[in-house]
Amino acid sequence: MHFVTGGAYNGKRAWVKNLYDLPTIDNFHWVSAYEGKNLLEDPIQIRSQLLILEGVELWIKEMILQRDIDETRSSWNRKLIQWQRWENENQKNRVILIGTDISKGIVPLEISVRTWRDVTGWCYQDTATKADRVDLIWYGIHQRIK
Repeated sequence: MHFVTGGAYNGKRAWVKNLYDLPTIDNFHWVSAYEGKNLLEDPIQIRSQLLILEGVELWIKEMILQRDIDETRSSWNRKLIQWQRWENENQKNRVILIGTDISKGIVPLEISVRTWRDVTGWCYQDTATKADRVDLIWYGIHQRIK
């Protein structure tokens, strides 16, 4: 599993497309929360070997609306385990998670936005722990941190 994070509009999508040479391959499946797509419940339905899930922070926000903090984090961890299992089914299977870092800047006054920010940070920590690789993208420049 590969986790890519960084600031909003800092080039995460373009960097992933370039790293994985996506313009030249057709065996990938891209799901974007930014385009209103729902998070896949089960990757088994994917016929591609490269699964890219973009907009992690928005899916976590949706999860918080349906669950409490602990249930959201547990649910996220179950999804991470599902994706790891899918990757382990075939050595060519790869999951790339792209999420915007929402932890910087002024702490929001609204409790619901602060909760979203906190839970997203915890879920990102869990994601980084389980990921084989983690990259930060700021201003189009990447820094590999794991």
